[in-house]
Amino acid sequence: MAVYVPPEQQDSVHLAWMEEAYKMAEEAFHANEVPVGCVFVRDERIIAGARNRTNELRNATRHAELEAIDYILSTPSLTPDRVDVLTPAQHVLSNTVLYVTVEPCIMCASALRQMGIKEVFFGCTNERFGGCGSVLGVSEGLPHPAHPPYKSTWGYKREESIMLLRKFYLTENSKAPVPRSKARRVLKTEILTPAPVSPPTGL
Repeated sequence: MAVYVPPEQQDSVHLAWMEEAYKMAEEAFHANEVPVGCVFVRDERIIAGARNRTNELRNATRHAELEAIDYILSTPSLTPDRVDVLTPAQHVLSNTVLYVTVEPCIMCASALRQMGIKEVFFGCTNERFGGCGSVLGVSEGLPHPAHPPYKSTWGYKREESIMLLRKFYLTENSKAPVPRSKARRVLKTEILTPAPVSPPTGL
C-alpha cells in the first residue's frame, strides 16, 4: 500500500523532483492531453521526462511513464548491454526513482515492476485505475516470481495535481467521437484531506 506523506512532513528534495514532473503535466494540459507528467531520477539527475501523448498519437498506451521508459530503453547510455541476462537486482530501473503527478495505472504500475523500478513517488491517487493500491496493489501487494515489489509514496504536489486534472476535465475534447458539452460544469476547488489509513489487523 502506498504511504501518504502530509505537506508538513514532505522532503524538499522529493518535492523539487515532483515540481519537475508537474511541469511535464502542465505541458500535457496545454497540449490537450490528460495532464500527467513524470521524471525518472538516477544519481541525482533526471534521465528521462515525459507526459501523456495518448490523444496526439491516438494510442491508449502512450502514458507518461511508458513514454519515458521507451526513451530510456532506446538510449544506450542509460541501459545495460544485455538487458535479457539481468537479475531483478540489476534490472534497468533498479537504481532509478520515478516521480509522477498521478498514481500509475495498473498497466504502468505493472511495467514499472517488470523493469525493476527502485521506488515511486506520486502526487494524487488514481481511484479508477490506480496500480499502487487504490484499485490493485501491483507495486507490492501482488506476488511476482521474479520482480521484487517497490515502495510507493504519495502526497507531493497532491492538490496541484488534482486541480490540474479537474481543469482538464472541464475542457471540451474535440477529438472525442461524440464530444460532450461541458458548458454547465463548475470547477470544484475544495480538496479534502486524505483520511488516515489504519494498519492491517490480525497480523
